[in-house]
Amino acid sequence: MKHVPVPHVSLITVIEIVAILVGALSGFVEARRKRMDIVGVFTVAFIAAFGGGTLRDILLDKRPLFWVMHQEYAILIFVLALVATPLMKTVRQIISERVIVVADAIGLGLFAVAGVSQAQAAHMPVFIASMMGVITGIFGGVLRDIVCNEVPMVFRDGKPYAICAFFGAWLYIGLQYTDVSDDFALWTSAAFITVLRLVTWKFDLHIHYHKQ
Repeated sequence: MKHVPVPHVSLITVIEIVAILVGALSGFVEARRKRMDIVGVFTVAFIAAFGGGTLRDILLDKRPLFWVMHQEYAILIFVLALVATPLMKTVRQIISERVIVVADAIGLGLFAVAGVSQAQAAHMPVFIASMMGVITGIFGGVLRDIVCNEVPMVFRDGKPYAICAFFGAWLYIGLQYTDVSDDFALWTSAAFITVLRLVTWKFDLHIHYHKQ
């Protein structure tokens, strides 16, 4: 395996910000579907945006947590909650499960590759790094659904949600054996996870044999 430097900080920052925004969007939508007030909207969006990365940092024994070190991330979610709550009331009739699924898929891809990258920067073995990618990708959505009194989407629809993140994490690791740039490996792997998740949802692919 070639020597792989830690991806440029600015790229990881961009990926984190986009992933946080997408995760927060899924939180906004789910909170409004549950008719929560602005406190509930902010709480659910915050959990969806930061839950996976928080668990990753705890497991990697990384302090301070990424959103504590970058308070602007938390401020951004707070401001968006103030803006999004009245807007969601206006457009709630056009919000559907499709919005949540697409937002989840994008967030899954971005968070997963960021998780792998952070684990590698902490010198974790490759399998542990791949699992950190999965955890970072799915845990925010799991907590979001639990807070909203739902069985987490990753557990209830029978579609290979976590498996998509796992395959994409290994694609990213595998690309590091090639001559492609780290930036290309990150974005390609994130796109692969997103598309794979959307394909499994679009064509109703399941990992069990019998649907209820």
